[in-house]
Amino acid sequence: MNERVLVTGSYGQIGTELTLKLRSLYGDTNVIATDISPAPETLEVSGPCRYLDVTDPRQVTALTVENKITRIYHLAAILSGNGELNPQKCWDVNMNGLYNILETARTWKVKQVITPSSIAAFGPDTPKENTPIDTILRPTTMYGITKVAGELLNEYYKQKYGLDARSLRFPGIVSHEAEPGGGTTDYAVDMYVKAVAGETYSCFVTGETTLPFLYMPDALNALLQLSAADDSKLVHRTFNVTGFSASAADIADAVNRRIPGFSCSFEPDFRQIIAESWPRSIDDGDARNEWGWKPAFDLEKMSDDMIARLRDKK
Repeated sequence: MNERVLVTGSYGQIGTELTLKLRSLYGDTNVIATDISPAPETLEVSGPCRYLDVTDPRQVTALTVENKITRIYHLAAILSGNGELNPQKCWDVNMNGLYNILETARTWKVKQVITPSSIAAFGPDTPKENTPIDTILRPTTMYGITKVAGELLNEYYKQKYGLDARSLRFPGIVSHEAEPGGGTTDYAVDMYVKAVAGETYSCFVTGETTLPFLYMPDALNALLQLSAADDSKLVHRTFNVTGFSASAADIADAVNRRIPGFSCSFEPDFRQIIAESWPRSIDDGDARNEWGWKPAFDLEKMSDDMIARLRDKK
């Protein structure tokens, strides 16, 4: 039987590139891209795109059944920064959306659900350095709260119903394709974009703020590797993954070495408090041990690739 894949939140930062990657693996017509906003041209011309509000269980069920879906990548979510501006909507989309996906998958025998979690699941009481996978989870943002609850919901559906639900705690994701979607680590993308455009940048966290990051090619590979991992060898259902840790000033310096004259100021806003509640570095040893995770990009390699690809798009 051919794989039939549903991707929710397809037009966001991760979803756009993941959908194209999945279409290259499973065939363009076998990967259904969905979102509530208009489809970008790159997805519309390469395969089927559908409107889907994940908070509506009837829509989720209808798309799943009509398209004979066998695997779901559930990316639709309100991110950390936007989540603090509208926490009620964040809860509705992130929790009710996930519940609808899991219930549909359970009812209609979808064999696997992959969902991103986040380092936002951690909080100020979590160890800041080399944060382990099993630790204190006391987030102080609505986004983080939904991610902890989502991880537990995935585990419940596995234990109660045998549904193969897996998730990754992503750090800040850096990509040269889709624009960032309102997260606390968006500055890491914006610096490269502004520098290539010949513009200055005002960063919304302090230069000393240090967080873990992952370049998009590594993030996509992590999702695909986790999906393909032998279920019998998995001890966990949720995994830490990371590429490297860097301060905001480190990233600005990496950009400036490649684009001399780039000017970045640091003017923290409400997202500074969110960033300070997250780990500076995380331990992804369980992902490495259980399914062979290994990132390919550090800050220097990512900076070279980001700038080259952004210049190609000009």
